Amino acid sequence: MKKVVINLILIITTFILYLLQANFFSWFNIAGVMPNLFVLFVLFIGLFANRTMGAIYGLIIGILLDLVIGTKVGIYSIGLGLIGFLAAIFDKNFSKDSRMTIMVMGMVATAIFEILSYLLNYILMATNIEIINFVKILIIEIIFNLLLTIILYPLLQKFGYYIENEYKGNKILTRYF
Repeated sequence: MKKVVINLILIITTFILYLLQANFFSWFNIAGVMPNLFVLFVLFIGLFANRTMGAIYGLIIGILLDLVIGTKVGIYSIGLGLIGFLAAIFDKNFSKDSRMTIMVMGMVATAIFEILSYLLNYILMATNIEIINFVKILIIEIIFNLLLTIILYPLLQKFGYYIENEYKGNKILTRYF
């Protein structure tokens, strides 16, 4: 029953993030660049839940974004699915207690997602390569996501540990030995 409630909360959060992304951040942007809340959200799910849940949520959210705002189906879903999978790898190798580590994870996840999206857009849609514009957009989005990570992570950490306890159990000793 608790897992159903957790998944329901995560689904509602997905819709709230979409409304924030589509409405609020379309007005509040830096040089036309908005933060990517979904990268941070899928990273959060992958860190605190398990690898499968992070990848599944990444794929489902990516498919929904592809259908709603994307031009080709698969670009967002591949990127967010990969972020959900990588978040589980980050969880095994790094601590979630350090704010600096979480900030670096958010920066790396944003960079990987944007580079992969740019490459997939180039391959599938035969767009022109504009490296200078891409680097400018990438740096602004990384800084934007970094600021959101600093602000939101302390709020989400408690709920994240609740999710982790529910999905992974209390296996703290077996994790390190």
